[in-house]
Amino acid sequence: MSTKILPQQETTPRTSHGDGDHERFAHYADKHKITESMVTGTPIRALCGKVWVPSRDPKKYPVCPECKEIYEGLPPGGGEGDDNKQ
Repeated sequence: MSTKILPQQETTPRTSHGDGDHERFAHYADKHKITESMVTGTPIRALCGKVWVPSRDPKKYPVCPECKEIYEGLPPGGGEGDDNKQ
């Protein structure tokens, strides 16, 4: 049996809205897809592009700045495709 020493890897926390930061926010997605995803476990895509299965209370997290910017730029609706937070 032998032991290999791996080279040290530098790890730095992401300061931008990178992959890890998506978990710190509530995201906007189609409300019907959110409900379906919570029931079936099928991943959905947020306005910002994050793909996940909703499972937590979005009120406990700040709104994703990318989702918010996209949502605010959408034309006023009122139809079945309205986006909600999760």
